[in-house]
Amino acid sequence: MTTATKRFAILFADVSASTSLYEKLGDRRALAAIESVLSELRKSIGFQRGRVVKTIGDEVMAVFETADVAMQAACDMQNRVAAIAPIDELRLAIRAGFHFGPAIEEEGDFFGDAVNTAARMAGLAKGGQVITSGPTVDALSPLLQASTRELDAMLVKGKQDEIRIFEVIWKDSDDLTALAARESPLSTHEPTLTVTYGGQVLKLGAARPSASLGREATNDLAINDKMASRVHCKIEYRRREFFLVDQSTNGTYVKFDSDAEIVLKREQLLLRGRGAISLGTSSAAAGAKSATFALS
Repeated sequence: MTTATKRFAILFADVSASTSLYEKLGDRRALAAIESVLSELRKSIGFQRGRVVKTIGDEVMAVFETADVAMQAACDMQNRVAAIAPIDELRLAIRAGFHFGPAIEEEGDFFGDAVNTAARMAGLAKGGQVITSGPTVDALSPLLQASTRELDAMLVKGKQDEIRIFEVIWKDSDDLTALAARESPLSTHEPTLTVTYGGQVLKLGAARPSASLGREATNDLAINDKMASRVHCKIEYRRREFFLVDQSTNGTYVKFDSDAEIVLKREQLLLRGRGAISLGTSSAAAGAKSATFALS
Protein backbone atom coordinates (compact mmCIF):
# COMPACT_ATOMS: atom_id res chain seq x y z
CA MET A 1 0.00 0.00 0.00
CA THR A 2 1.36 3.43 -0.96
CA THR A 3 0.50 6.60 0.97
CA ALA A 4 1.07 10.25 0.14
CA THR A 5 4.24 11.93 1.33
CA LYS A 6 4.01 12.82 5.02
CA ARG A 7 6.43 13.97 7.68
CA PHE A 8 7.88 11.24 9.85
CA ALA A 9 10.74 10.94 12.30
CA ILE A 10 13.06 8.23 10.98
CA LEU A 11 15.66 6.75 13.34
CA PHE A 12 18.61 4.45 12.69
CA ALA A 13 20.65 2.80 15.46
CA ASP A 14 23.37 0.19 15.27
CA VAL A 15 25.90 -1.53 17.46
CA SER A 16 29.17 0.38 17.57
CA ALA A 17 32.35 -1.50 16.65
CA SER A 18 30.47 -4.77 16.09
CA THR A 19 33.35 -6.16 14.01
CA SER A 20 35.63 -6.10 17.05
CA LEU A 21 32.98 -7.95 19.05
CA TYR A 22 33.20 -10.88 16.64
CA GLU A 23 36.99 -10.80 16.78
CA LYS A 24 37.14 -10.72 20.59
CA LEU A 25 34.12 -12.82 21.58
CA GLY A 26 33.73 -15.24 18.68
CA ASP A 27 30.70 -15.60 16.43
CA ARG A 28 28.27 -17.23 18.85
CA ARG A 29 28.86 -14.90 21.80
CA ALA A 30 29.03 -11.81 19.59
CA LEU A 31 25.69 -12.69 17.96
CA ALA A 32 24.13 -13.16 21.39
CA ALA A 33 25.51 -9.81 22.57
CA ILE A 34 24.22 -7.99 19.49
CA GLU A 35 20.79 -9.59 19.85
CA SER A 36 20.66 -8.46 23.49
CA VAL A 37 21.27 -4.90 22.30
CA LEU A 38 18.67 -5.13 19.53
CA SER A 39 16.16 -6.44 22.06
CA GLU A 40 16.66 -3.34 24.19
CA LEU A 41 16.31 -1.09 21.12
CA ARG A 42 12.99 -2.72 20.24
CA LYS A 43 11.76 -2.08 23.79
CA SER A 44 12.62 1.62 23.46
CA ILE A 45 10.81 1.84 20.12
CA GLY A 46 7.70 0.16 21.48
CA PHE A 47 7.72 2.24 24.65
CA GLN A 48 7.55 5.41 22.53
CA ARG A 49 4.87 3.88 20.28
CA GLY A 50 7.17 3.75 17.30
CA ARG A 51 7.41 1.02 14.69
CA VAL A 52 10.36 -1.16 13.77
CA VAL A 53 10.64 -0.84 10.00
CA LYS A 54 13.40 -3.41 9.59
CA THR A 55 16.45 -4.92 11.22
CA ILE A 56 19.54 -5.64 9.13
CA GLY A 57 22.44 -7.29 10.93
CA ASP A 58 23.26 -5.08 13.89
CA GLU A 59 21.16 -2.11 12.74
CA VAL A 60 17.53 -1.22 13.36
CA MET A 61 15.40 1.32 11.46
CA ALA A 62 12.34 2.76 13.20
CA VAL A 63 9.67 5.34 12.44
CA PHE A 64 7.86 7.73 14.79
CA GLU A 65 5.09 10.27 14.40
CA THR A 66 6.98 13.22 15.93
CA ALA A 67 10.53 14.42 16.48
CA ASP A 68 9.94 14.47 20.26
CA VAL A 69 9.17 10.76 20.57
CA ALA A 70 12.07 9.84 18.26
CA MET A 71 14.48 11.76 20.48
CA GLN A 72 13.03 10.21 23.62
CA ALA A 73 13.38 6.76 22.06
CA ALA A 74 17.02 7.44 21.08
CA CYS A 75 17.85 8.58 24.62
CA ASP A 76 16.10 5.57 26.12
CA MET A 77 18.06 3.31 23.78
CA GLN A 78 21.35 4.77 24.95
CA ASN A 79 20.40 4.44 28.62
CA ARG A 80 19.24 0.84 28.20
CA VAL A 81 22.40 -0.22 26.37
CA ALA A 82 24.62 1.63 28.85
CA ALA A 83 23.04 -0.48 31.61
CA ILE A 84 24.03 -3.80 29.95
CA ALA A 85 26.84 -5.44 31.90
CA PRO A 86 30.22 -5.63 30.12
CA ILE A 87 31.12 -8.94 28.44
CA ASP A 88 34.73 -9.93 29.09
CA GLU A 89 35.33 -6.27 30.02
CA LEU A 90 33.88 -5.14 26.68
CA ARG A 91 31.18 -2.52 27.14
CA LEU A 92 28.48 -2.57 24.47
CA ALA A 93 27.50 0.70 22.83
CA ILE A 94 25.29 1.99 20.04
CA ARG A 95 25.31 5.00 17.78
CA ALA A 96 22.04 6.57 16.70
CA GLY A 97 20.77 9.26 14.35
CA PHE A 98 17.32 10.57 13.47
CA HIS A 99 15.67 13.15 11.25
CA PHE A 100 12.15 14.54 10.96
CA GLY A 101 11.00 15.24 7.43
CA PRO A 102 9.06 14.05 4.38
CA ALA A 103 8.97 10.34 3.57
CA ILE A 104 6.77 7.92 1.64
CA GLU A 105 5.47 4.70 3.18
CA GLU A 106 5.20 1.81 0.74
CA GLU A 107 4.44 -1.77 1.70
CA GLY A 108 5.73 -1.29 5.23
CA ASP A 109 8.98 0.38 4.20
CA PHE A 110 9.87 4.08 4.03
CA PHE A 111 11.64 6.10 1.36
CA GLY A 112 12.56 9.72 0.79
CA ASP A 113 14.43 12.64 2.27
CA ALA A 114 13.82 11.80 5.92
CA VAL A 115 15.23 8.29 5.45
CA ASN A 116 18.35 9.44 3.59
CA THR A 117 19.11 12.23 6.04
CA ALA A 118 18.48 10.04 9.10
CA ALA A 119 20.92 7.45 7.74
CA ARG A 120 23.53 10.16 7.29
CA MET A 121 22.99 11.41 10.87
CA ALA A 122 23.53 7.88 12.19
CA GLY A 123 26.65 7.57 10.05
CA LEU A 124 28.10 10.67 11.69
CA ALA A 125 27.51 9.41 15.23
CA LYS A 126 30.10 7.53 17.23
CA GLY A 127 29.49 4.95 19.97
CA GLY A 128 27.34 6.34 22.78
CA GLN A 129 26.24 9.32 20.69
CA VAL A 130 22.92 10.51 19.21
CA ILE A 131 23.08 12.89 16.23
CA THR A 132 20.22 14.80 14.62
CA SER A 133 19.70 17.67 12.18
CA GLY A 134 18.88 21.35 12.51
CA PRO A 135 15.39 20.99 10.96
CA THR A 136 14.65 18.22 13.46
CA VAL A 137 15.76 20.34 16.40
CA ASP A 138 13.49 23.12 15.10
CA ALA A 139 10.60 20.63 15.27
CA LEU A 140 11.34 19.62 18.88
CA SER A 141 9.50 21.03 21.88
CA PRO A 142 11.47 23.78 23.74
CA LEU A 143 12.28 21.44 26.64
CA LEU A 144 13.91 18.87 24.36
CA GLN A 145 15.64 21.53 22.28
CA ALA A 146 17.49 22.51 25.46
CA SER A 147 19.02 19.01 25.55
CA THR A 148 20.84 19.42 22.24
CA ARG A 149 23.98 21.23 21.22
CA GLU A 150 25.03 22.34 17.77
CA LEU A 151 28.22 20.78 16.46
CA ASP A 152 28.61 22.28 13.02
CA ALA A 153 27.14 22.38 9.53
CA MET A 154 27.98 20.12 6.62
CA LEU A 155 26.92 19.31 3.10
CA VAL A 156 24.69 16.25 2.85
CA LYS A 157 24.23 14.29 -0.36
CA GLY A 158 21.04 15.32 -2.13
CA LYS A 159 20.87 18.76 -0.52
CA GLN A 160 22.17 21.99 -2.04
CA ASP A 161 22.70 23.84 1.24
CA GLU A 162 24.62 22.86 4.35
CA ILE A 163 22.60 21.23 7.10
CA ARG A 164 23.21 21.98 10.78
CA ILE A 165 24.33 19.00 12.85
CA PHE A 166 23.32 18.60 16.51
CA GLU A 167 24.26 16.19 19.29
CA VAL A 168 21.58 15.06 21.73
CA ILE A 169 22.73 15.31 25.32
CA TRP A 170 21.21 12.16 26.78
CA LYS A 171 23.29 11.90 29.96
CA ASP A 172 25.38 14.03 32.26
CA SER A 173 29.01 13.81 31.16
CA ASP A 174 32.17 15.82 31.62
CA ASP A 175 32.71 15.94 27.87
CA LEU A 176 29.26 17.35 27.09
CA THR A 177 29.26 21.08 27.77
CA ALA A 178 26.07 23.11 28.03
CA LEU A 179 25.54 25.68 25.31
CA ALA A 180 25.78 28.43 27.92
CA ALA A 181 29.44 27.54 28.30
CA ARG A 182 30.10 29.38 25.05
CA GLU A 183 30.39 32.48 27.20
CA SER A 184 33.33 30.94 29.08
CA PRO A 185 36.89 31.96 28.17
CA LEU A 186 38.06 30.21 25.02
CA SER A 187 40.89 27.72 25.17
CA THR A 188 44.23 29.06 23.97
CA HIS A 189 45.21 25.64 22.59
CA GLU A 190 45.61 25.64 18.82
CA PRO A 191 44.69 22.18 17.49
CA THR A 192 46.92 20.41 15.00
CA LEU A 193 45.99 17.68 12.54
CA THR A 194 48.80 15.38 11.43
CA VAL A 195 48.18 13.44 8.21
CA THR A 196 50.65 10.72 7.23
CA TYR A 197 51.05 8.60 4.10
CA GLY A 198 54.20 6.64 3.40
CA GLY A 199 57.05 9.01 4.11
CA GLN A 200 54.88 12.12 3.68
CA VAL A 201 53.74 14.04 6.75
CA LEU A 202 51.38 17.02 6.76
CA LYS A 203 50.73 19.17 9.80
CA LEU A 204 47.66 21.38 9.47
CA GLY A 205 46.44 24.16 11.73
CA ALA A 206 46.47 27.92 12.04
CA ALA A 207 49.82 28.20 10.22
CA ARG A 208 48.75 25.87 7.41
CA PRO A 209 44.93 25.86 7.17
CA SER A 210 44.37 23.71 4.08
CA ALA A 211 45.80 20.87 2.03
CA SER A 212 44.78 18.82 -1.00
CA LEU A 213 44.99 15.04 -1.43
CA GLY A 214 44.90 13.19 -4.73
CA ARG A 215 46.61 11.24 -7.46
CA GLU A 216 48.55 14.12 -9.02
CA ALA A 217 52.01 14.84 -7.70
CA THR A 218 51.08 18.52 -7.37
CA ASN A 219 48.82 17.76 -4.37
CA ASP A 220 50.04 18.53 -0.88
CA LEU A 221 49.69 14.80 -0.19
CA ALA A 222 50.06 12.67 -3.32
CA ILE A 223 48.52 9.18 -3.23
CA ASN A 224 49.19 7.34 -6.49
CA ASP A 225 46.15 5.08 -6.72
CA LYS A 226 44.06 4.43 -9.82
CA MET A 227 40.85 4.80 -7.78
CA ALA A 228 41.84 8.31 -6.67
CA SER A 229 40.90 11.43 -8.62
CA ARG A 230 43.60 13.84 -9.72
CA VAL A 231 42.59 16.25 -6.97
CA HIS A 232 40.47 13.98 -4.80
CA CYS A 233 39.68 15.87 -1.60
CA LYS A 234 40.91 18.65 0.64
CA ILE A 235 41.20 19.28 4.35
CA GLU A 236 40.29 22.72 5.68
CA TYR A 237 40.87 24.28 9.10
CA ARG A 238 37.86 26.40 10.13
CA ARG A 239 36.85 27.76 13.51
CA ARG A 240 39.49 25.63 15.25
CA GLU A 241 38.19 22.43 13.63
CA PHE A 242 39.25 20.32 10.65
CA PHE A 243 36.92 19.35 7.82
CA LEU A 244 37.50 16.86 5.02
CA VAL A 245 35.78 17.93 1.78
CA ASP A 246 35.29 15.30 -0.93
CA GLN A 247 35.40 16.49 -4.56
CA SER A 248 36.08 13.16 -6.26
CA THR A 249 34.42 10.72 -8.63
CA ASN A 250 34.64 7.60 -6.45
CA GLY A 251 34.19 9.10 -3.00
CA THR A 252 36.39 9.41 0.08
CA TYR A 253 36.29 6.74 2.80
CA VAL A 254 36.92 7.86 6.39
CA LYS A 255 37.41 5.34 9.22
CA PHE A 256 37.51 6.66 12.77
CA ASP A 257 39.10 4.35 15.34
CA SER A 258 36.55 1.75 16.56
CA ASP A 259 33.74 3.21 14.42
CA ALA A 260 32.19 2.16 11.13
CA GLU A 261 33.60 3.61 7.93
CA ILE A 262 31.88 6.68 6.44
CA VAL A 263 31.70 7.28 2.69
CA LEU A 264 31.66 10.89 1.49
CA LYS A 265 30.48 11.77 -2.02
CA ARG A 266 30.63 15.51 -2.68
CA GLU A 267 30.14 16.04 1.06
CA GLN A 268 32.23 17.25 3.97
CA LEU A 269 32.95 15.73 7.39
CA LEU A 270 34.31 17.01 10.70
CA LEU A 271 37.47 15.07 11.57
CA ARG A 272 37.97 13.97 15.16
CA GLY A 273 40.42 11.83 17.11
CA ARG A 274 42.35 9.38 14.98
CA GLY A 275 41.58 7.39 11.88
CA ALA A 276 42.29 6.64 8.25
CA ILE A 277 41.40 8.26 4.92
CA SER A 278 41.18 6.16 1.77
CA LEU A 279 40.67 7.66 -1.69
CA GLY A 280 38.12 5.98 -3.94
CA THR A 281 37.88 2.64 -2.14
CA SER A 282 37.34 1.26 1.35
CA SER A 283 40.37 1.10 3.63
CA ALA A 284 39.44 -2.55 4.22
CA ALA A 285 39.77 -3.44 0.51
CA ALA A 286 42.75 -5.48 -0.61
CA GLY A 287 45.61 -3.23 -1.67
CA ALA A 288 43.92 -0.04 -0.41
CA LYS A 289 46.27 2.88 0.14
CA SER A 290 45.21 4.80 3.24
CA ALA A 291 46.53 7.94 4.88
CA THR A 292 46.27 8.14 8.66
CA PHE A 293 45.33 11.22 10.67
CA ALA A 294 45.56 12.25 14.31
CA LEU A 295 44.19 15.34 16.02
CA SER A 296 46.16 16.88 18.86
